[in-house]
Amino acid sequence: MQKEMDVTPKVAYVLQGAGTAGIVLPEKEEKVIAIKKGDSIALPFGVVTWWFNNEDTELVVLFLGETHKGHKAGQFTDFYLTGSNGIFTGFSTDFVGRAWDLDETTVKKLVGSQTGNGIVKVDASLKMPAPKNGDREGFVLNCLEAPLDVDIKNGGRVVVLNTKNLPLVGEVGFGADLVRIDGHSMCSPGFSCDSALQVTYIVGGSGRVQIVRADGKKVLETHVKAGALFIVPRLFVVSKIADSDGLSWFSIVTTRDPIFTHLAGRTSVWKALSSEVLQAAFNVDPEVEKAFRSKRTSDAIFFPPSN
Repeated sequence: MQKEMDVTPKVAYVLQGAGTAGIVLPEKEEKVIAIKKGDSIALPFGVVTWWFNNEDTELVVLFLGETHKGHKAGQFTDFYLTGSNGIFTGFSTDFVGRAWDLDETTVKKLVGSQTGNGIVKVDASLKMPAPKNGDREGFVLNCLEAPLDVDIKNGGRVVVLNTKNLPLVGEVGFGADLVRIDGHSMCSPGFSCDSALQVTYIVGGSGRVQIVRADGKKVLETHVKAGALFIVPRLFVVSKIADSDGLSWFSIVTTRDPIFTHLAGRTSVWKALSSEVLQAAFNVDPEVEKAFRSKRTSDAIFFPPSN
């Protein structure tokens, strides 16, 4: 079990297993929620959470968040409410006793019994709170079961977390999505044109990633698999091609409603430009321009393999 206060806005994504989460928003009552693989939970600034694994298998939860307002830039800032590094341990017994109206003996027992650090083993005789019906609503979105925002046959699928399907996204301050592309499919080169950062964690499968900055210089070309994490800086263009086993990733984007521009496919900006402009810009003859424009007239965002 782990219990803490989040002072870094985050989105949690359950990678593996099942369990229970307790969530307390500032000045609100506790929500006790059953969690499982594929669940995404928005955790705004100041929320108190505890996470409990009541199964024999591992419960693995990914946390991605915005850290620029944290105690140290680039690091999550969490207050542990209990444990050997909890806030009780820093105050003297008279302060703790005065604040919570406890006698010295009780204070010493309360503080001295907290020997764990971050994650503690719960005694089997202790019955933890059971999940409550209805508590998931508005707090959890299962990305593996939610309606798809993009669904391209043999190409890929996207579920976007937004204020409609997960209202707390508005309080967190950034969006997120789960993207899954099929074997040998490609995700169109694209970028966030509203200057958002992307933080991407590879959930499953494997494939190639390339990132190019605004001046046309390639800054990353690598092969990724489950467990890899990378950042796409502002106004950098990213593209991915899956291996035979497909590729899936969970990302946060540092604006609530990000606007993406894709440079290939039906929605590409090239489709909107006149033939003459393209011929002049690329310095090619009309035949080459026509071949360029005539491709990808129906595919959008994801491109299935050609064979």
